[in-house]
Amino acid sequence: MAEFASLLEHLARLPLTWLLATLLAYRIALHVQQRANFHPLAHPLAVATLLLVAVLLAAEIDYATYFDGARFIHLLLGPATVALAIPLYQQLDLVRHRWTRLVCAALLGSAAAIASAIGLAALLGASEPTLVAMATKSVTMPIALALTDRMGGLAPVTSTLVMFTGVLGAVLTQAVLARLRIDDPAACGFSLGVVAHGLGTARAMQSSYQMGAFAGLGMGLAGALTAVLLPLVLESIGHR
Repeated sequence: MAEFASLLEHLARLPLTWLLATLLAYRIALHVQQRANFHPLAHPLAVATLLLVAVLLAAEIDYATYFDGARFIHLLLGPATVALAIPLYQQLDLVRHRWTRLVCAALLGSAAAIASAIGLAALLGASEPTLVAMATKSVTMPIALALTDRMGGLAPVTSTLVMFTGVLGAVLTQAVLARLRIDDPAACGFSLGVVAHGLGTARAMQSSYQMGAFAGLGMGLAGALTAVLLPLVLESIGHR
């Protein structure tokens, strides 16, 4: 029995174990989404995250140990984001006609996300590392983690908030757009990209190619603008 426990402890410390666990959790989450009739709240990322959190807590594994294995998937986020340029290139003529409105919308969205996060953090009396993590919640994961690392934030908190923002944003944005009777694919896709970054873009891709292209543009613009605005805002409020 002692040898079996020792074997389990050894396996729990191997990066490959958590890579396989992540892939298995996502496969289970896809099945759950299908059984839930593709309900937005049954998004595979949210379900897979809950499964992994439960396993990590039960096995008493810390985030750093888990991420040693999951980093192999994390490395693919960058190339996957860059690949969104392909459908966007096919919408280049439409982008040229709307670029001023698109940039203004992304600027307003990014500024509102930063202001609301910092305001909430200040209201709750959050520490500076937590404040940084909260301020990066509305951009895609690679940019959010890079900003967090550069400005001394908490990477685990950032990862959790980015995921939560993406799921909630993808669900609520579509409901709000439908309520406002906005059905233009470009406008809907761009809104999803700015508000819900990668998850919003994935959701938009399921609707149409054009919607997904503009979601990718919104995600990219919001990420770039946040990377410029956030250090300036934090410096202005005395963040060290």
